[in-house]
Amino acid sequence: MIDRIRRFTQGVAVLLTTTSTAMAADRGTVHVVEGTGCECCSQWTEYLRQNGFEVTSEERYGALLIRHKMDLGVPTSQLSCHTGEIDGYFIEGHVPAADIERLLKERPDAAGLAVPGMPYGSPGMGPENKRKAYDVNLVKRDGSVEVFSHYPAAQ
Repeated sequence: MIDRIRRFTQGVAVLLTTTSTAMAADRGTVHVVEGTGCECCSQWTEYLRQNGFEVTSEERYGALLIRHKMDLGVPTSQLSCHTGEIDGYFIEGHVPAADIERLLKERPDAAGLAVPGMPYGSPGMGPENKRKAYDVNLVKRDGSVEVFSHYPAAQ
């Protein structure tokens, strides 16, 4: 009987590991270019991992980081401290995982998503229960911007 239970729990563990890995693989890998020594950048990449994304990262300093953002087409009005890339889209700043998932599901004709600045309470920027209101913007290929999601201030 104990042997059956052991085999059953091992089977469940394999299933859970396989399912988790497959879910992350379905989403693709987010490659994040972080500002050198930026604490909130590393907190955001960890947040993505906790939300099931595979994440690779590298650090760039100053002009090299800005050049990278410009090469991807991030408008200066939408800049933040780090830039992710996934499946042909850029992800600028503290974009919530749910918005990245929605972007990948809907696949709009756009360059990416951006949360300009560093709004308090956005992922990687402090507790959500003290969140300031912010928008996640959809950046179109021509550089125009429209609100993709709105997060109201916490009550």
